[in-house]
Amino acid sequence: MKTVYHSADSRGKANHGWLNSHHSFSFANYQDPERMKFGLLRVLNDDTVAGGQGFGRHPHENMEIISIPLSGKLRHEDSLGTSREITTGEIQVMSAGTGVFHSEFNASETEEVKFLQLWIFPKVKNIAPRYDQRNIQTGEINNGIERIVSPIDDPADSIKINQDAYLSIATLSDGKQLEYQWNNPANGVYAFVLSGNAAIAGQDLQSRDALGIWDAQSISIQSVGNSKVLLIEVPMNSNR
Repeated sequence: MKTVYHSADSRGKANHGWLNSHHSFSFANYQDPERMKFGLLRVLNDDTVAGGQGFGRHPHENMEIISIPLSGKLRHEDSLGTSREITTGEIQVMSAGTGVFHSEFNASETEEVKFLQLWIFPKVKNIAPRYDQRNIQTGEINNGIERIVSPIDDPADSIKINQDAYLSIATLSDGKQLEYQWNNPANGVYAFVLSGNAAIAGQDLQSRDALGIWDAQSISIQSVGNSKVLLIEVPMNSNR
């Protein structure tokens, strides 16, 4: 087993007033050659956007873009004709493929919205752009692991992306322990603590700390207090 530890305070930071962002990997003005990506996970941004503010219309191509609101609501519009709100307890996937323009704003004029945005390199390039959104019931599963994202050919009832990647959320109460099994032993897992404290593969982690693990087939997760962990399993090869 190989691991890399990223503490919450080691992340890149950008505070633009309306946007307070923490970057797990190099992004925009934060550039660290040691933190360009984890396998095919290119971006993990932890964003807080002020009321009425957001990201204006801009392009993407050949990237799987996943947004997970943690509190509040996002308003999404794109060149596919999509106009939707995404709220806490939902997840959004946009396969940018051959190219798409989109904007993402706080749906509230007064309350902050907090959300994660992930970019994962696609398995197949230049596909037709696609948008999807659904509820994820992470609050209803305690002491268990819920898969929320998986490949297109995976039979699990989860939102699909154009990559052999899996996202799951582990929810644990104090002192409970779970084991996460790899879906593909060639993959790696980037474990990101959403809340609480947890020991993962023997490493003590606090909220927003992360541990990347590869050359393994399973890991143990033990909670110290109530905790929630996002498990991002991605291919480790550099082909994209």
